[in-house]
Amino acid sequence: MSILESPVATDTPQDRLRLAKDAARVAARLTSGEKADALHAIADALGARSDEIIAANADDLARGERDGIGAGLLDRLRLDTARVAGLADALRDIAKLPDPVGEVIRGHRMPNGVNLEQVRVPFGVVGAIYEARPNVTVDIAALALRSGNAVVLRGGSAALSSNTVLVAVMRDALEGLGISPEVIQSVDAFGRDGAKALMHGRGFVDVLVPRGSAGLIETVVTESTVPVIETGAGNVHIVLDETAREDWAREIVVNAKAQRPSVCNAAETVLVLRAAAGRLVSPVVAALQAAGVTVHGDDTVSGLAGGVVPATEDDWATEYLSLDIAMRVVDTLDDAMDHIRRYSTGHTESIITNDLANAERFLAEVDSAVVLVNASTRFTDGGEFGFGAEVGISTQKLHARGPMGLPELTSTKWLGRGFGQVRV
Repeated sequence: MSILESPVATDTPQDRLRLAKDAARVAARLTSGEKADALHAIADALGARSDEIIAANADDLARGERDGIGAGLLDRLRLDTARVAGLADALRDIAKLPDPVGEVIRGHRMPNGVNLEQVRVPFGVVGAIYEARPNVTVDIAALALRSGNAVVLRGGSAALSSNTVLVAVMRDALEGLGISPEVIQSVDAFGRDGAKALMHGRGFVDVLVPRGSAGLIETVVTESTVPVIETGAGNVHIVLDETAREDWAREIVVNAKAQRPSVCNAAETVLVLRAAAGRLVSPVVAALQAAGVTVHGDDTVSGLAGGVVPATEDDWATEYLSLDIAMRVVDTLDDAMDHIRRYSTGHTESIITNDLANAERFLAEVDSAVVLVNASTRFTDGGEFGFGAEVGISTQKLHARGPMGLPELTSTKWLGRGFGQVRV
């Protein structure tokens, strides 16, 4: 039976969690070379079965269009030849990354002669709950495997056909190498019961990562009895100060909004300092509109540029995930940072400036997972950061923050080597 086919009567979500827990010991024993070979085998299998994957994805897309899930989710859902090839390339990149398992974080010799080392170890079982993102199925499985973990996936109904094939491809590739395919599990076949099992899988699931809408993340965070690494929605801001170059302002804002508007690192609000408004608002609005973006602006923005939709209070708190952006003129950099503190989800913020003092203040005082100067917010991405892929972008402050790669899927333990010492 395929891992995503309708479960038989004796198969439960808890059975899948038990299989993953047992398989975690297998994953932890794999050498770095064996894990790399497994990722290369999965990458090759994705390429060989690309047509099968794309055909399954077409079923999901057709269903999504019938269900009216929206352009943003449809874009995240879509797999084509280039995107499947991109998944395979990411796997090969992950295989090249240093294996974090066994890395010595710190160590010292105790006064009594016992040698202590703190080393990285796998979590064990990593769970993931996400929606309409078949690429996440591969990314998280690959990162979990490279870091010596087993993984349990709940990918949601929107991508069910795609995920069915992707999980089967990965498990088949592992089995072909003699590695237990049980290190990759899915509970999609159980629907919401599978998600509940993950959230309540205390003793089986070591860490759970949600990726998706604000509602999904809030549900996982509030209902889970297992540790959760919270990934956040992206109400992302760009600040243009009085020294910002016009060409940088135009190019960075348009790239951050329009290059791929459906993702969490796309810009949603532009804050323009009043001293720069007369110089920058009109050309930036024109560039956005030329890229097909609807600008929701305050009264000052509307007075400086045509075709602007009046902004409401809700616009400042909205993650559009579409070709829409909010724009507001504020008096000072302090006002811009106050706005960010009030409305930001703590994901990514950027300032466009030629003032070193403003840049350093922004970097130091803005409390988000990623803070940038003179760069597009679209760079907040595990692949762009050199991680090969990402589990998610953590907006919490414990253990992991920002794009999560291999080290973030490990914990640590202390190793002590003595020669007969006893405590006195």
